[in-house]
Amino acid sequence: MLVKFGQFYDRLSDVIGYISGGLLILMMVNVFYDVIMRYLFKTGSIALQEMEWHLFSVMFLLGISYTLKENGHVRVDLIYDNLNKKKQAIINIVGTIIFLIPFSLLIAFGSIDFVAESYNIGEISGDPGGLTHRWIIKAVIPFSFFLLAVSSIGFIIKNINMYRSTDTPDVSVKEEQV
Repeated sequence: MLVKFGQFYDRLSDVIGYISGGLLILMMVNVFYDVIMRYLFKTGSIALQEMEWHLFSVMFLLGISYTLKENGHVRVDLIYDNLNKKKQAIINIVGTIIFLIPFSLLIAFGSIDFVAESYNIGEISGDPGGLTHRWIIKAVIPFSFFLLAVSSIGFIIKNINMYRSTDTPDVSVKEEQV
């Protein structure tokens, strides 16, 4: 049963990873167009320049969940890599429950008022010709951290499965030793 849940969370993280990858391509096209227009045609758009950091922000914030699934997050690998799989799973489970989930929920719930205030005042770019509806980009913050909290449940399940699979001795190894 836990394996099925783990697969669901992996698929969810994969979809988020594909979305982040698509946003990276859009950002590259946007930057390319902006650079060509600015340096070859001596014209530019403030809205396109702002769109660059908006796309980067969304790509980064959504990519956090995918990075967790792929074990690409920061940790002290010098110690962690020398541990067996069972101890690694325990560290991942405890660290996720004690640090990652509370931190994710703190940022997610704490940023909702930030988004609401931006929406209520109708915040727009301070630059002439900039983007409007600044609350949309700010709304990605709580969304991405709620998504990270959900993905961390999948990460816990994955590590429980890893812990359980290392719990039973491998029969083929014992036969070779005899």
